[in-house]
Amino acid sequence: MNAPEQIVFIRQHLIDPEICIRCNTCEEACPVDAITHDSRNYVVDADICNGCGNCVSPCPTGSIDHWHPMPKSAAYSLADQFSWDELPAAQDMPSAALEQTAPVQASTAGVQVNAATSTSSVIPPWSAAHPYANLYTVKAPASATVVGNYRLTAPDVASDIHHIVLDFGTTVFPILEGQSIGIIPPGLDANGKPHYPRMYSVASPRTGERDGYNNLSLTVKRVVEDHDGKPTVGLASNYLCDLPKGASVQITGPFGVNYLMPNHPDSNLLMICTGTGAAPMRAMTEHRRRLRANGQPASGKLMLFFGARNPDELPYFGPLLKLPADFIDKHFAFSRMQDQPKAYVQDKIRESGKSVAQLLQGDTYLYICGLKGMETGVMAALFDLCSEHGLDWPALHAKMVAEGRFHVETY
Repeated sequence: MNAPEQIVFIRQHLIDPEICIRCNTCEEACPVDAITHDSRNYVVDADICNGCGNCVSPCPTGSIDHWHPMPKSAAYSLADQFSWDELPAAQDMPSAALEQTAPVQASTAGVQVNAATSTSSVIPPWSAAHPYANLYTVKAPASATVVGNYRLTAPDVASDIHHIVLDFGTTVFPILEGQSIGIIPPGLDANGKPHYPRMYSVASPRTGERDGYNNLSLTVKRVVEDHDGKPTVGLASNYLCDLPKGASVQITGPFGVNYLMPNHPDSNLLMICTGTGAAPMRAMTEHRRRLRANGQPASGKLMLFFGARNPDELPYFGPLLKLPADFIDKHFAFSRMQDQPKAYVQDKIRESGKSVAQLLQGDTYLYICGLKGMETGVMAALFDLCSEHGLDWPALHAKMVAEGRFHVETY
């Protein structure tokens, strides 16, 4: 008699469609092109995925980190995954089968990271407050009320950026600086299903936009063109920018467990951002400012590099100017100033090379947030200034990543 064919078991990598915000980070991070998407869901091809875990740490929601033990012959197909509105329950496997299941290289319990090549920390600062995540989902969202909606940029410039304040009333919605929330636009998509959430970084500190109130703020740019400059209408951004006071908004989250600020008072913050990437930097800066105002000043230094086309298009420009120099060292880069050469954040970083190098040698936590293309220029500037001042940037970068001191959030 022929021996029965051996059953091969795997831990199939799956993405939770209820939590996923379709930001495309996982697909970009996958080195073997195992992740793809349609107009609705992001999915993983079981025949290609090797469990390397490269996609796990960049995911802002944790929706990417699901591994179901199952026979390889019965693995969920791409068609199966594209049809899901929610993740199926993990199947019960015999203990003998689980022992045969090939191990995976990544999970939230212990992500394996090569600090020499990773660009961002997969762990939070050691002193960061405990974050809460994924408390509210698409099926069970939180509801908040708009209590403020203000245009931040000058009325005569094309860039329309709003500061939007949302109040949660009696709903518990804990948030920390660096975390994000998901906004669910009303209505249905082309498939007749509810729109999936769009993620926005919170611009207020943990104590609320108004100190002591159960509210938070967002920094939202009205999207009127795509990355190629072609006219378009951003669904969520236009919805948010047009919301009147008193409107109700459906929210998922909070999201993010790594991109957090340290709590120990002697830590330094080096913040680099463009446009609405200012949101988490504003939250961190305001938290430190309130500590100082309440008689609990932190000894750590704050340094900010902030880029925009001109001062009229730089959100929070006026309030930033009022912050004293002994509290925060501010550097603005403007790329569209009449009769002036273009300047980007990496140019200002190079100009302040000595100060940046000194800060990097201390207990410093570095945060980058903004357009995806900025990271390359910033990394090159850090490499150059470190070389000029006798520092080994690749080694320092690896050390900061391993210690939860180097955080990147680009879009």
